[in-house]
Amino acid sequence: MTPIVAAAVLIAAITHASWNAIAHHIKDQLLSFTLISGGGALIGLAAAAFVPFPAAAAWPYLITSAALHVAYMALLMRSFTLGDFGQMYPIARGTAPLVVTVLAAVFVGEVPDGWQMTGVVVACAGLVGVALWGIRGSRPHWPALVAALATGLSIAAYTVVDGVGVRASGSSLGYIAWLMILQGLAIPAYTFYRRRSELLTQLRPPAARGFFGAALSISAYALVLWAQTRAPLAPIAALRESSIIVGAAIGALFFKERFGAPRIAAAGLMVIGIGLMLHTN
Repeated sequence: MTPIVAAAVLIAAITHASWNAIAHHIKDQLLSFTLISGGGALIGLAAAAFVPFPAAAAWPYLITSAALHVAYMALLMRSFTLGDFGQMYPIARGTAPLVVTVLAAVFVGEVPDGWQMTGVVVACAGLVGVALWGIRGSRPHWPALVAALATGLSIAAYTVVDGVGVRASGSSLGYIAWLMILQGLAIPAYTFYRRRSELLTQLRPPAARGFFGAALSISAYALVLWAQTRAPLAPIAALRESSIIVGAAIGALFFKERFGAPRIAAAGLMVIGIGLMLHTN
């Protein structure tokens, strides 16, 4: 992984945590994800006119990924409804790298070396520490934890699918544009079915924030997809989860959720893991 690719993934991590914070801040989660999904579809439509059309070999992956992204959005929405941002976001993101490592080794043939595998494990241990700090001494809210873990599994699934699909597409920009179009229709259609005549009135107050979140979401994932054409999937999946530090900081600063020394120590462990993942023989 070159420094440019690593920098792109880190920028994507910051951008990703930011759009998730915007989504969490809009109290009506169905409206929030309607704006982000619908805004993404509109941006994708505009971009599709100026970027190469994905190759035929990429379309099975695009369709599969779109379905996985809709499931991911629904699960993330559920997680944010049930739990704190500073805990749900880390758990959702923290489960993905190890799963991606296994899936990439099995289906893509990308087997990490000893240093990289150690780095993935150490980084994930740090992420779990950040996620689970605060549960001790209180009864875990299992529905929220299960929703966050399921969100992480969906992230791992679409990461591997898109990692293969974008390489077959011939254009990372074309792939992301059509992915946003395909995945962006389901939640707005469901919301229209549920809210109907009230929808436009309800959408106006959070519209600007929602569309800004959509722009951040597309930017973050476009950077990741580009990186996946330049480096193996597992290290990218693990490095992008540095967004957990940004998410925890946002939870502490803007949502007034506790951070504390244990999470700082766990975040430091994650940084060590990232350094190991970037080690090359």
